[in-house]
Amino acid sequence: MNTPFITDRSFKGMDFTTKRLEKGEYENCVFDSCSFSKGDISNIAFMECIFTDCDLSNVNLKNTTFKEVDFKRSKLLGIHFDHCNDFLLSFNFHDCTLDLSSFYKLKLKNTTFNNCKMISVDFKETDLTETIFDSCNLEGALFENCNLEKVDFRTAFNYSLDPEKNKIAKAKFSKEGALGLLKKYNIQIT
Repeated sequence: MNTPFITDRSFKGMDFTTKRLEKGEYENCVFDSCSFSKGDISNIAFMECIFTDCDLSNVNLKNTTFKEVDFKRSKLLGIHFDHCNDFLLSFNFHDCTLDLSSFYKLKLKNTTFNNCKMISVDFKETDLTETIFDSCNLEGALFENCNLEKVDFRTAFNYSLDPEKNKIAKAKFSKEGALGLLKKYNIQIT
């Protein structure tokens, strides 16, 4: 059975919660204002695709491939990105809500998170080398045994991480944000 190859298509306002997106390989496709919430996009490949104003909350990503994919103004609550196919995994997020999602043990080098809400996101054992968290709310995000070398946290806020449990060489922090590195000591700084 051949897997369909869909290229250069636009999908606008489609509801994939009841009728599943056809399995296949999607290249250079645009998904605009589509709903995938609690749906199933497992075993589908997305290459150089853009998701704008979409709802992918709690979607099944078992063995889903994302290569050079951009998510813009999308809702991605409770997603297990760690269930994706991690071969050449690459994506960026702009103005998205990613609360309660998991990136556990993934290699996310050079990823950009721009103006994202990321409450209680699981980054445990993730390689985030050279990732940018630009104006992101990282309240309750879990950073443990991560590679955070050269990560840019300068405009991120509400994060807390233990420098003794993560690699943070050459990571960038603002003076205010650096207080999140001391939270575990339960000290008062005035």
